[in-house]
Amino acid sequence: MVLKVFRYPLHSVKGENMLPDKWIIDRTPTKRFPSYTRGNAADVLADPVSPLGWTFCWESGIVLGCRDGFVTFGVFDASDYGDPPETFGNFGGYFYNSLMQARLMGVRMPGASPEAIDAAYFDDRPDVPPYIAEPWHDSPKHAELLAVTQGYILSGVPHQPIEDQHALALRERRERPDLGALSNEALVARARTMQPHLVAMFREHVWASLGASFGPGGVLAITEALGRAGDGVSLIGAVGNVDSANIATQLWDLSRIVRADSTLSAAFDACFASAQSNATAISELAQSISHNAFAEALATFMFDHGGRAPNEWDPAALSYETTPSLAFIQIDRLRHQDDSADPHLSHQRNSAQRERLFAEICEALAGDAETLGAFTASYVSSNAWQALRERCKSNNIAIIHEVRMCFNEIGRRMTEAGHLANAHLVYMLLENELDQFLRDPQSFSETLSERRVEHQELALLDPPYIINGQAPPLSQWARKDVATVAQAKVGDVLQGVACSAGICTGTARIILDVFDPGELQAGDILVTVNTDPSWTPLFLASGAVVVNLGAVGSHASIVSRELGIPCVASVADATWRIPNGANITVDGFTGTITINSL
Repeated sequence: MVLKVFRYPLHSVKGENMLPDKWIIDRTPTKRFPSYTRGNAADVLADPVSPLGWTFCWESGIVLGCRDGFVTFGVFDASDYGDPPETFGNFGGYFYNSLMQARLMGVRMPGASPEAIDAAYFDDRPDVPPYIAEPWHDSPKHAELLAVTQGYILSGVPHQPIEDQHALALRERRERPDLGALSNEALVARARTMQPHLVAMFREHVWASLGASFGPGGVLAITEALGRAGDGVSLIGAVGNVDSANIATQLWDLSRIVRADSTLSAAFDACFASAQSNATAISELAQSISHNAFAEALATFMFDHGGRAPNEWDPAALSYETTPSLAFIQIDRLRHQDDSADPHLSHQRNSAQRERLFAEICEALAGDAETLGAFTASYVSSNAWQALRERCKSNNIAIIHEVRMCFNEIGRRMTEAGHLANAHLVYMLLENELDQFLRDPQSFSETLSERRVEHQELALLDPPYIINGQAPPLSQWARKDVATVAQAKVGDVLQGVACSAGICTGTARIILDVFDPGELQAGDILVTVNTDPSWTPLFLASGAVVVNLGAVGSHASIVSRELGIPCVASVADATWRIPNGANITVDGFTGTITINSL
Protein backbone atom coordinates (compact mmCIF):
# COMPACT_ATOMS: atom_id res chain seq x y z
CA MET A 1 0.00 0.00 0.00
CA VAL A 2 1.26 3.47 -0.86
CA LEU A 3 0.26 6.29 1.47
CA LYS A 4 -1.81 8.95 -0.28
CA VAL A 5 -2.49 11.43 2.50
CA PHE A 6 -2.15 14.92 1.07
CA ARG A 7 -0.66 17.23 3.65
CA TYR A 8 0.13 20.19 1.39
CA PRO A 9 -1.98 22.42 -0.87
CA LEU A 10 -2.90 20.52 -4.01
CA HIS A 11 -3.46 23.48 -6.29
CA SER A 12 -0.58 24.75 -8.38
CA VAL A 13 -0.60 28.49 -8.85
CA LYS A 14 1.14 28.38 -12.22
CA GLY A 15 0.50 24.75 -13.07
CA GLU A 16 2.97 21.89 -13.07
CA ASN A 17 6.40 22.37 -14.67
CA MET A 18 5.89 26.12 -15.03
CA LEU A 19 8.85 27.12 -12.87
CA PRO A 20 12.13 28.12 -14.49
CA ASP A 21 14.83 25.45 -14.38
CA LYS A 22 16.79 27.55 -11.89
CA TRP A 23 15.49 30.20 -9.51
CA ILE A 24 16.85 33.73 -9.19
CA ILE A 25 18.95 33.12 -6.05
CA ASP A 26 20.14 29.60 -6.88
CA ARG A 27 23.82 28.76 -6.94
CA THR A 28 25.90 26.57 -9.26
CA PRO A 29 28.18 23.88 -7.73
CA THR A 30 31.87 24.38 -8.42
CA LYS A 31 34.57 21.82 -9.14
CA ARG A 32 36.05 22.12 -5.66
CA PHE A 33 32.70 22.14 -3.87
CA PRO A 34 30.46 19.89 -6.00
CA SER A 35 28.23 18.17 -3.41
CA TYR A 36 25.55 19.55 -1.14
CA THR A 37 23.04 18.02 1.26
CA ARG A 38 19.81 18.90 3.03
CA GLY A 39 21.20 16.97 6.01
CA ASN A 40 21.35 19.27 9.05
CA ALA A 41 20.12 22.05 6.74
CA ALA A 42 16.36 21.58 6.95
CA ASP A 43 16.30 22.63 10.60
CA VAL A 44 18.00 25.88 9.60
CA LEU A 45 15.72 26.79 6.68
CA ALA A 46 12.94 24.29 6.24
CA ASP A 47 11.17 26.27 3.52
CA PRO A 48 12.43 28.17 0.48
CA VAL A 49 14.24 31.29 1.62
CA SER A 50 13.06 34.67 0.36
CA PRO A 51 15.20 36.49 -2.22
CA LEU A 52 15.79 39.44 0.11
CA GLY A 53 16.52 37.15 3.04
CA TRP A 54 19.12 35.23 1.05
CA THR A 55 20.86 38.15 -0.62
CA PHE A 56 20.71 40.58 2.33
CA CYS A 57 21.30 38.36 5.38
CA TRP A 58 23.04 35.34 3.86
CA GLU A 59 25.15 36.40 0.88
CA SER A 60 26.11 39.72 2.52
CA GLY A 61 26.50 38.35 6.03
CA ILE A 62 26.24 34.69 7.00
CA VAL A 63 28.04 33.23 3.95
CA LEU A 64 31.03 35.49 4.60
CA GLY A 65 30.96 34.69 8.30
CA CYS A 66 30.95 30.98 7.52
CA ARG A 67 34.05 31.38 5.36
CA ASP A 68 35.79 33.33 8.13
CA GLY A 69 34.78 30.71 10.68
CA PHE A 70 36.23 27.79 8.74
CA VAL A 71 39.41 29.78 8.10
CA THR A 72 39.95 30.83 11.74
CA PHE A 73 39.04 27.35 12.97
CA GLY A 74 41.89 26.03 10.83
CA VAL A 75 40.10 24.02 8.15
CA PHE A 76 40.73 26.25 5.11
CA ASP A 77 42.61 29.18 3.74
CA ALA A 78 40.36 31.95 2.44
CA SER A 79 41.87 31.32 -1.02
CA ASP A 80 40.46 27.78 -1.00
CA TYR A 81 37.05 29.33 -1.63
CA GLY A 82 35.82 31.03 -4.76
CA ASP A 83 33.92 34.30 -5.06
CA PRO A 84 31.31 34.13 -3.66
CA PRO A 85 32.50 31.56 -1.12
CA GLU A 86 30.94 28.11 -1.59
CA THR A 87 30.13 27.79 2.10
CA PHE A 88 26.49 26.90 1.44
CA GLY A 89 24.29 25.89 -1.44
CA ASN A 90 20.92 27.24 -2.51
CA PHE A 91 18.90 25.22 -5.00
CA GLY A 92 15.23 25.76 -5.77
CA GLY A 93 15.34 28.39 -3.03
CA TYR A 94 16.21 25.66 -0.50
CA PHE A 95 19.23 25.91 1.76
CA TYR A 96 21.92 23.20 1.53
CA ASN A 97 25.08 22.37 3.47
CA SER A 98 28.34 21.77 1.62
CA LEU A 99 29.53 18.20 2.06
CA MET A 100 33.08 19.07 1.02
CA GLN A 101 33.37 21.96 3.45
CA ALA A 102 32.52 19.72 6.40
CA ARG A 103 34.44 16.69 5.13
CA LEU A 104 37.68 18.63 4.77
CA MET A 105 37.71 19.03 8.53
CA GLY A 106 37.61 15.24 8.75
CA VAL A 107 40.43 14.95 6.23
CA ARG A 108 42.68 17.55 7.83
CA MET A 109 42.03 17.04 11.53
CA PRO A 110 44.28 14.46 13.25
CA GLY A 111 42.29 11.40 14.27
CA ALA A 112 39.19 12.32 12.28
CA SER A 113 37.80 11.17 8.94
CA PRO A 114 35.23 12.33 6.36
CA GLU A 115 33.02 9.39 7.32
CA ALA A 116 33.06 10.44 10.99
CA ILE A 117 32.06 13.97 9.98
CA ASP A 118 29.17 12.62 7.91
CA ALA A 119 27.96 10.60 10.90
CA ALA A 120 28.16 13.59 13.24
CA TYR A 121 26.46 16.17 11.05
CA PHE A 122 24.38 14.55 8.33
CA ASP A 123 21.64 11.98 8.01
CA ASP A 124 22.42 8.33 7.48
CA ARG A 125 21.26 8.02 3.88
CA PRO A 126 22.32 5.67 1.06
CA ASP A 127 22.35 8.47 -1.54
CA VAL A 128 25.19 10.37 0.16
CA PRO A 129 28.11 10.27 -2.32
CA PRO A 130 31.33 8.75 -0.99
CA TYR A 131 34.24 11.02 -0.25
CA ILE A 132 36.75 11.16 -3.10
CA ALA A 133 40.23 12.37 -2.20
CA GLU A 134 41.98 15.04 -4.26
CA PRO A 135 45.59 16.24 -3.96
CA TRP A 136 44.68 19.64 -2.53
CA HIS A 137 42.75 18.09 0.36
CA ASP A 138 45.77 16.96 2.41
CA SER A 139 47.39 19.87 4.24
CA PRO A 140 49.93 19.43 7.07
CA LYS A 141 49.61 23.14 7.83
CA HIS A 142 45.90 22.85 8.50
CA ALA A 143 46.41 19.62 10.43
CA GLU A 144 48.65 21.56 12.83
CA LEU A 145 46.12 24.40 13.13
CA LEU A 146 43.27 21.97 13.78
CA ALA A 147 45.27 20.14 16.44
CA VAL A 148 45.61 23.44 18.29
CA THR A 149 41.89 24.15 17.88
CA GLN A 150 41.01 20.68 19.07
CA GLY A 151 43.06 21.19 22.21
CA TYR A 152 41.32 24.48 22.85
CA ILE A 153 37.83 23.02 22.36
CA LEU A 154 38.56 20.11 24.73
CA SER A 155 40.27 22.30 27.34
CA GLY A 156 37.00 23.55 28.81
CA VAL A 157 38.14 27.18 28.62
CA PRO A 158 35.09 29.51 28.26
CA HIS A 159 34.74 30.90 24.72
CA GLN A 160 34.06 34.53 25.56
CA PRO A 161 33.35 35.94 22.06
CA ILE A 162 29.97 34.19 21.96
CA GLU A 163 28.88 35.68 25.29
CA ASP A 164 30.12 39.11 24.20
CA GLN A 165 28.02 38.81 21.05
CA HIS A 166 25.02 37.78 23.14
CA ALA A 167 25.35 41.02 25.09
CA LEU A 168 25.57 42.92 21.78
CA ALA A 169 22.42 41.24 20.47
CA LEU A 170 20.52 42.12 23.62
CA ARG A 171 21.74 45.70 23.36
CA GLU A 172 20.56 46.02 19.75
CA ARG A 173 17.11 44.84 20.84
CA ARG A 174 17.01 47.05 23.93
CA GLU A 175 18.16 50.16 22.03
CA ARG A 176 16.00 49.62 18.95
CA PRO A 177 14.83 53.07 17.80
CA ASP A 178 11.23 53.94 17.02
CA LEU A 179 11.15 52.38 13.56
CA GLY A 180 7.91 54.15 12.71
CA ALA A 181 9.73 57.48 12.99
CA LEU A 182 12.53 56.54 10.56
CA SER A 183 12.44 57.18 6.82
CA ASN A 184 12.52 54.23 4.44
CA GLU A 185 16.13 55.06 3.62
CA ALA A 186 17.01 55.15 7.32
CA LEU A 187 15.32 51.78 7.84
CA VAL A 188 17.45 50.22 5.09
CA ALA A 189 20.52 51.89 6.56
CA ARG A 190 19.74 50.43 10.00
CA ALA A 191 19.24 46.99 8.48
CA ARG A 192 22.63 47.28 6.78
CA THR A 193 24.32 47.98 10.11
CA MET A 194 23.28 44.45 11.07
CA GLN A 195 25.23 42.78 8.24
CA PRO A 196 28.68 43.11 9.89
CA HIS A 197 27.18 41.62 13.05
CA LEU A 198 26.01 38.61 11.05
CA VAL A 199 29.49 38.13 9.58
CA ALA A 200 31.08 38.18 13.03
CA MET A 201 28.36 36.15 14.74
CA PHE A 202 28.30 33.41 12.15
CA ARG A 203 32.07 33.16 12.30
CA GLU A 204 31.62 32.20 15.95
CA HIS A 205 28.67 29.99 15.05
CA VAL A 206 31.04 27.91 12.94
CA TRP A 207 33.27 27.53 15.97
CA ALA A 208 30.33 26.50 18.13
CA SER A 209 28.83 24.12 15.56
CA LEU A 210 32.11 22.37 14.86
CA GLY A 211 33.24 22.52 18.46
CA ALA A 212 29.97 21.04 19.71
CA SER A 213 30.76 17.78 17.89
CA PHE A 214 34.10 17.12 19.59
CA GLY A 215 32.90 16.41 23.11
CA PRO A 216 29.84 14.29 22.21
CA GLY A 217 31.94 12.36 19.69
CA GLY A 218 34.47 11.43 22.38
CA VAL A 219 31.80 10.54 24.95
CA LEU A 220 29.87 8.36 22.51
CA ALA A 221 32.97 6.58 21.23
CA ILE A 222 34.24 5.74 24.72
CA THR A 223 30.88 4.60 26.11
CA GLU A 224 30.25 2.48 23.01
CA ALA A 225 33.61 0.78 23.53
CA LEU A 226 32.48 0.02 27.08
CA GLY A 227 29.23 -1.49 25.81
CA ARG A 228 27.23 1.44 27.23
CA ALA A 229 26.26 3.34 24.10
CA GLY A 230 22.82 4.20 25.48
CA ASP A 231 24.39 5.79 28.54
CA GLY A 232 26.60 7.82 26.24
CA VAL A 233 23.51 9.45 24.70
CA SER A 234 22.26 10.34 28.20
CA LEU A 235 25.64 11.81 29.12
CA ILE A 236 25.52 14.42 26.36
CA GLY A 237 22.09 15.73 27.41
CA ALA A 238 20.64 17.90 30.20
CA VAL A 239 23.56 20.35 29.99
CA GLY A 240 21.41 23.30 31.13
CA ASN A 241 21.05 26.88 29.88
CA VAL A 242 20.25 25.82 26.32
CA ASP A 243 18.54 28.80 24.70
CA SER A 244 16.28 26.84 22.36
CA ALA A 245 15.06 24.69 25.26
CA ASN A 246 14.47 27.85 27.29
CA ILE A 247 11.78 28.84 24.77
CA ALA A 248 9.72 25.86 25.90
CA THR A 249 10.54 26.43 29.56
CA GLN A 250 9.33 30.05 29.53
CA LEU A 251 6.16 29.16 27.63
CA TRP A 252 5.62 26.33 30.11
CA ASP A 253 5.86 28.83 32.98
CA LEU A 254 3.28 31.03 31.23
CA SER A 255 1.00 28.03 30.85
CA ARG A 256 1.27 27.35 34.59
CA ILE A 257 0.12 30.91 35.32
CA VAL A 258 -2.93 30.33 33.11
CA ARG A 259 -3.63 26.92 34.61
CA ALA A 260 -3.52 28.29 38.17
CA ASP A 261 -5.89 31.20 37.50
CA SER A 262 -9.57 30.42 36.87
CA THR A 263 -10.24 33.72 35.11
CA LEU A 264 -7.34 33.28 32.73
CA SER A 265 -8.30 29.66 32.11
CA ALA A 266 -11.86 30.67 31.27
CA ALA A 267 -10.59 33.31 28.83
CA PHE A 268 -8.38 30.75 27.07
CA ASP A 269 -11.26 28.24 27.04
CA ALA A 270 -13.50 30.77 25.33
CA CYS A 271 -10.85 31.77 22.80
CA PHE A 272 -9.79 28.24 21.88
CA ALA A 273 -13.21 26.61 22.08
CA SER A 274 -13.14 25.85 18.36
CA ALA A 275 -10.48 23.71 16.71
CA GLN A 276 -9.36 26.64 14.57
CA SER A 277 -9.31 29.76 16.74
CA ASN A 278 -8.64 32.75 14.48
CA ALA A 279 -5.99 35.42 14.91
CA THR A 280 -8.55 38.10 15.72
CA ALA A 281 -9.93 36.10 18.65
CA ILE A 282 -6.41 35.46 19.96
CA SER A 283 -5.54 39.15 19.60
CA GLU A 284 -8.64 40.08 21.60
CA LEU A 285 -7.62 37.56 24.25
CA ALA A 286 -4.15 39.09 24.50
CA GLN A 287 -5.56 42.59 24.88
CA SER A 288 -8.05 41.50 27.55
CA ILE A 289 -5.48 39.96 29.89
CA SER A 290 -4.77 42.15 32.92
CA HIS A 291 -2.99 39.51 34.99
CA ASN A 292 0.26 41.22 36.03
CA ALA A 293 2.37 38.07 36.43
CA PHE A 294 1.28 36.77 33.02
CA ALA A 295 1.90 40.13 31.32
CA GLU A 296 5.36 40.46 32.85
CA ALA A 297 6.34 36.91 31.97
CA LEU A 298 5.06 37.36 28.41
CA ALA A 299 7.03 40.62 28.02
CA THR A 300 10.18 38.83 29.21
CA PHE A 301 9.56 35.98 26.78
CA MET A 302 9.09 38.42 23.88
CA PHE A 303 12.31 40.24 24.74
CA ASP A 304 14.27 37.00 25.07
CA HIS A 305 12.76 35.08 22.15
CA GLY A 306 10.64 37.49 20.08
CA GLY A 307 12.66 36.82 16.95
CA ARG A 308 12.25 33.04 17.04
CA ALA A 309 10.01 31.44 14.45
CA PRO A 310 9.70 28.61 11.94
CA ASN A 311 12.27 29.27 9.21
CA GLU A 312 13.68 31.92 11.54
CA TRP A 313 16.93 32.36 9.60
CA ASP A 314 14.84 34.12 6.93
CA PRO A 315 13.73 37.66 7.88
CA ALA A 316 10.60 37.04 5.80
CA ALA A 317 9.38 34.53 8.40
CA LEU A 318 6.79 35.24 11.06
CA SER A 319 8.06 35.49 14.63
CA TYR A 320 6.67 35.58 18.13
CA GLU A 321 7.03 39.38 18.27
CA THR A 322 5.49 40.08 14.87
CA THR A 323 2.75 37.49 15.38
CA PRO A 324 2.10 37.08 19.14
CA SER A 325 -0.76 34.67 18.45
CA LEU A 326 1.90 32.02 17.80
CA ALA A 327 2.89 32.13 21.47
CA PHE A 328 -0.73 31.98 22.63
CA ILE A 329 -1.40 28.90 20.50
CA GLN A 330 1.48 27.09 22.17
CA ILE A 331 0.60 28.31 25.67
CA ASP A 332 -2.92 26.97 25.14
CA ARG A 333 -1.56 23.54 24.17
CA LEU A 334 0.80 23.45 27.16
CA ARG A 335 -1.78 24.55 29.75
CA HIS A 336 -3.58 21.22 29.32
CA GLN A 337 -0.47 19.29 30.36
CA ASP A 338 -0.23 18.17 33.97
CA ASP A 339 2.83 18.92 36.02
CA SER A 340 4.50 15.63 35.12
CA ALA A 341 5.76 17.34 31.96
CA ASP A 342 7.42 20.18 33.94
CA PRO A 343 10.75 20.83 32.17
CA HIS A 344 12.33 22.15 35.37
CA LEU A 345 11.73 18.83 37.13
CA SER A 346 12.76 16.90 34.04
CA HIS A 347 16.07 18.76 33.90
CA GLN A 348 16.73 18.06 37.56
CA ARG A 349 16.08 14.34 37.07
CA ASN A 350 18.14 14.07 33.91
CA SER A 351 20.98 16.16 35.30
CA ALA A 352 21.17 13.92 38.37
CA GLN A 353 21.17 10.84 36.13
CA ARG A 354 23.90 12.35 33.98
CA GLU A 355 26.10 13.02 37.02
CA ARG A 356 25.51 9.48 38.27
CA LEU A 357 26.45 7.99 34.89
CA PHE A 358 29.53 10.19 34.67
CA ALA A 359 30.71 8.90 38.02
CA GLU A 360 30.07 5.29 36.97
CA ILE A 361 32.00 5.64 33.70
CA CYS A 362 34.89 7.34 35.49
CA GLU A 363 35.00 4.45 37.95
CA ALA A 364 34.98 1.94 35.09
CA LEU A 365 37.93 3.77 33.50
CA ALA A 366 39.89 4.22 36.72
CA GLY A 367 42.62 1.84 35.57
CA ASP A 368 43.13 3.60 32.23
CA ALA A 369 44.37 7.12 32.92
CA GLU A 370 44.63 8.12 29.27
CA THR A 371 41.08 7.09 28.34
CA LEU A 372 39.72 8.55 31.58
CA GLY A 373 41.37 11.87 30.76
CA ALA A 374 39.92 11.84 27.25
CA PHE A 375 36.48 10.94 28.59
CA THR A 376 36.51 13.69 31.22
CA ALA A 377 37.67 16.32 28.73
CA SER A 378 35.04 15.22 26.22
CA TYR A 379 32.31 15.35 28.86
CA VAL A 380 33.20 18.88 29.99
CA SER A 381 33.57 20.10 26.40
CA SER A 382 30.24 18.55 25.42
CA ASN A 383 28.42 20.44 28.17
CA ALA A 384 29.96 23.78 27.30
CA TRP A 385 29.90 23.77 23.52
CA GLN A 386 26.40 22.36 23.02
CA ALA A 387 25.01 25.28 25.01
CA LEU A 388 27.27 27.69 23.09
CA ARG A 389 25.96 26.30 19.78
CA GLU A 390 22.38 27.16 20.71
CA ARG A 391 23.45 30.55 22.09
CA CYS A 392 25.12 31.34 18.78
CA LYS A 393 21.84 30.61 17.03
CA SER A 394 20.08 33.00 19.39
CA ASN A 395 22.61 35.72 18.65
CA ASN A 396 22.28 35.38 14.89
CA ILE A 397 18.48 35.15 14.99
CA ALA A 398 18.25 38.25 17.18
CA ILE A 399 20.16 40.25 14.55
CA ILE A 400 18.12 38.79 11.68
CA HIS A 401 15.03 39.83 13.64
CA GLU A 402 16.23 43.44 13.75
CA VAL A 403 16.52 43.27 9.94
CA ARG A 404 13.02 41.75 9.83
CA MET A 405 11.52 44.60 11.83
CA CYS A 406 13.00 47.19 9.45
CA PHE A 407 11.73 45.52 6.27
CA ASN A 408 8.35 44.71 7.80
CA GLU A 409 7.90 48.42 8.42
CA ILE A 410 8.85 49.24 4.83
CA GLY A 411 6.48 46.57 3.54
CA ARG A 412 3.66 47.92 5.70
CA ARG A 413 4.17 51.45 4.39
CA MET A 414 4.38 50.37 0.76
CA THR A 415 1.17 48.39 1.13
CA GLU A 416 -0.66 51.32 2.72
CA ALA A 417 0.57 53.55 -0.13
CA GLY A 418 -0.78 51.09 -2.70
CA HIS A 419 2.61 50.13 -4.13
CA LEU A 420 2.43 46.51 -2.91
CA ALA A 421 -0.50 44.13 -2.79
CA ASN A 422 0.74 42.88 0.59
CA ALA A 423 3.61 43.70 2.90
CA HIS A 424 5.38 40.36 2.39
CA LEU A 425 6.16 41.24 -1.22
CA VAL A 426 9.05 43.42 -0.04
CA TYR A 427 10.94 40.16 0.61
CA MET A 428 10.76 39.25 -3.06
CA LEU A 429 13.34 41.96 -3.76
CA LEU A 430 17.05 41.29 -4.20
CA GLU A 431 19.40 43.36 -2.06
CA ASN A 432 20.82 45.18 -5.09
CA GLU A 433 17.30 46.31 -6.01
CA LEU A 434 16.53 48.01 -2.70
CA ASP A 435 17.66 51.53 -3.51
CA GLN A 436 15.85 51.59 -6.86
CA PHE A 437 12.74 50.15 -5.19
CA LEU A 438 12.66 53.00 -2.68
CA ARG A 439 12.93 55.51 -5.53
CA ASP A 440 10.30 53.88 -7.74
CA PRO A 441 8.38 51.15 -5.92
CA GLN A 442 5.57 50.98 -8.48
CA SER A 443 7.97 49.80 -11.19
CA PHE A 444 8.58 46.59 -9.21
CA SER A 445 4.94 45.70 -8.66
CA GLU A 446 4.57 43.11 -11.42
CA THR A 447 8.01 41.56 -10.92
CA LEU A 448 7.51 41.06 -7.20
CA SER A 449 4.08 39.54 -7.67
CA GLU A 450 5.49 37.06 -10.19
CA ARG A 451 8.33 36.13 -7.84
CA ARG A 452 5.85 35.62 -5.01
CA VAL A 453 3.89 33.14 -7.13
CA GLU A 454 7.10 31.28 -7.96
CA HIS A 455 8.15 31.31 -4.31
CA GLN A 456 4.83 29.71 -3.30
CA GLU A 457 5.30 27.14 -6.03
CA LEU A 458 8.77 26.26 -4.76
CA ALA A 459 7.26 25.48 -1.35
CA LEU A 460 5.30 22.63 -2.97
CA LEU A 461 8.48 20.93 -4.21
CA ASP A 462 10.38 18.24 -2.35
CA PRO A 463 14.05 19.24 -2.52
CA PRO A 464 16.48 16.43 -3.41
CA TYR A 465 18.42 15.28 -0.37
CA ILE A 466 21.69 15.43 -2.31
CA ILE A 467 22.87 17.79 -5.04
CA ASN A 468 25.97 16.30 -6.63
CA GLY A 469 27.73 18.35 -9.28
CA GLN A 470 24.59 19.76 -10.86
CA ALA A 471 21.12 20.53 -9.58
CA PRO A 472 18.32 18.92 -11.62
CA PRO A 473 15.94 21.39 -13.31
CA LEU A 474 13.09 22.43 -11.03
CA SER A 475 10.64 20.91 -13.48
CA GLN A 476 12.04 17.48 -12.54
CA TRP A 477 11.70 17.86 -8.77
CA ALA A 478 9.13 15.73 -6.96
CA ARG A 479 6.25 17.33 -5.10
CA LYS A 480 5.63 17.15 -1.38
CA ASP A 481 1.97 16.26 -1.79
CA VAL A 482 2.58 12.90 -3.48
CA ALA A 483 4.15 9.98 -1.66
CA THR A 484 6.04 7.23 -3.45
CA VAL A 485 7.00 5.14 -0.41
CA ALA A 486 5.07 2.28 1.14
CA GLN A 487 3.33 2.77 4.45
CA ALA A 488 4.79 0.67 7.26
CA LYS A 489 2.90 -2.42 8.44
CA VAL A 490 2.42 -3.91 11.88
CA GLY A 491 5.67 -5.48 13.00
CA ASP A 492 7.88 -3.32 10.77
CA VAL A 493 10.94 -1.79 12.40
CA LEU A 494 12.23 1.50 10.98
CA GLN A 495 15.85 2.39 11.60
CA GLY A 496 17.15 5.86 12.37
CA VAL A 497 19.87 7.40 14.51
CA ALA A 498 19.66 7.19 18.30
CA CYS A 499 19.80 10.82 19.45
CA SER A 500 18.17 10.96 22.89
CA ALA A 501 17.96 8.01 25.25
CA GLY A 502 14.77 6.40 26.49
CA ILE A 503 11.94 4.18 25.30
CA CYS A 504 8.38 5.38 24.72
CA THR A 505 5.30 3.60 23.42
CA GLY A 506 2.41 5.76 22.30
CA THR A 507 0.26 7.09 19.51
CA ALA A 508 2.06 8.50 16.48
CA ARG A 509 0.90 11.95 15.42
CA ILE A 510 2.15 13.28 12.09
CA ILE A 511 2.52 17.05 12.57
CA LEU A 512 3.70 19.25 9.68
CA ASP A 513 2.73 22.68 11.02
CA VAL A 514 4.13 23.69 14.39
CA PHE A 515 1.13 25.95 15.01
CA ASP A 516 -1.43 23.37 14.00
CA PRO A 517 -0.63 20.40 16.26
CA GLY A 518 -3.96 18.74 15.49
CA GLU A 519 -4.69 15.72 17.67
CA LEU A 520 -1.39 15.74 19.58
CA GLN A 521 -2.15 14.84 23.20
CA ALA A 522 0.00 14.35 26.27
CA GLY A 523 2.26 11.34 25.76
CA ASP A 524 1.71 11.09 22.00
CA ILE A 525 4.75 10.69 19.77
CA LEU A 526 5.55 13.70 17.61
CA VAL A 527 6.55 12.66 14.07
CA THR A 528 7.63 15.42 11.72
CA VAL A 529 10.09 16.24 8.96
CA ASN A 530 12.48 18.32 11.05
CA THR A 531 12.32 20.89 13.82
CA ASP A 532 13.64 24.31 14.72
CA PRO A 533 13.35 26.15 18.08
CA SER A 534 9.72 27.13 17.48
CA TRP A 535 8.83 23.42 17.74
CA THR A 536 10.33 23.10 21.22
CA PRO A 537 7.07 23.71 23.18
CA LEU A 538 5.47 20.76 21.39
CA PHE A 539 8.25 18.53 22.74
CA LEU A 540 6.78 19.10 26.21
CA ALA A 541 3.45 17.80 24.94
CA SER A 542 5.07 14.67 23.53
CA GLY A 543 6.36 11.38 24.85
CA ALA A 544 9.02 11.13 22.14
CA VAL A 545 10.15 12.77 18.90
CA VAL A 546 10.82 11.19 15.49
CA VAL A 547 12.14 13.24 12.58
CA ASN A 548 12.85 12.44 8.93
CA LEU A 549 16.06 14.47 8.93
CA GLY A 550 18.78 15.24 11.44
CA ALA A 551 21.69 13.77 13.35
CA VAL A 552 23.08 13.71 16.89
CA GLY A 553 23.91 17.42 16.65
CA SER A 554 20.66 18.63 15.09
CA HIS A 555 18.02 20.71 16.86
CA ALA A 556 15.53 17.93 17.60
CA SER A 557 18.29 15.81 19.13
CA ILE A 558 19.80 18.50 21.35
CA VAL A 559 16.46 19.71 22.70
CA SER A 560 15.11 16.19 23.26
CA ARG A 561 18.18 15.38 25.33
CA GLU A 562 17.78 18.62 27.24
CA LEU A 563 14.11 17.92 28.01
CA GLY A 564 14.70 14.24 28.67
CA ILE A 565 12.51 12.61 26.04
CA PRO A 566 13.50 9.89 23.53
CA CYS A 567 14.40 11.04 20.04
CA VAL A 568 15.23 9.15 16.86
CA ALA A 569 16.39 11.19 13.85
CA SER A 570 17.23 10.43 10.24
CA VAL A 571 14.27 8.09 9.79
CA ALA A 572 13.88 8.34 6.02
CA ASP A 573 10.34 9.36 4.98
CA ALA A 574 9.04 8.82 8.54
CA THR A 575 6.14 11.23 8.01
CA TRP A 576 4.97 9.10 5.07
CA ARG A 577 5.87 5.64 6.33
CA ILE A 578 4.52 5.88 9.91
CA PRO A 579 0.70 5.77 9.88
CA ASN A 580 -0.92 8.65 11.72
CA GLY A 581 -2.60 7.26 14.84
CA ALA A 582 -0.59 4.03 14.90
CA ASN A 583 0.72 2.69 18.19
CA ILE A 584 4.53 2.72 17.94
CA THR A 585 7.54 2.22 20.18
CA VAL A 586 10.43 4.67 19.91
CA ASP A 587 13.75 3.36 21.23
CA GLY A 588 16.17 6.22 21.73
CA PHE A 589 18.92 3.79 22.73
CA THR A 590 18.96 1.82 19.47
CA GLY A 591 17.42 4.32 17.06
CA THR A 592 14.49 2.10 16.10
CA ILE A 593 10.75 2.67 15.65
CA THR A 594 8.52 -0.39 15.88
CA ILE A 595 4.98 -0.37 14.47
CA ASN A 596 2.87 -2.16 17.11
CA SER A 597 -0.66 -1.70 15.80
CA LEU A 598 -2.64 0.47 13.41
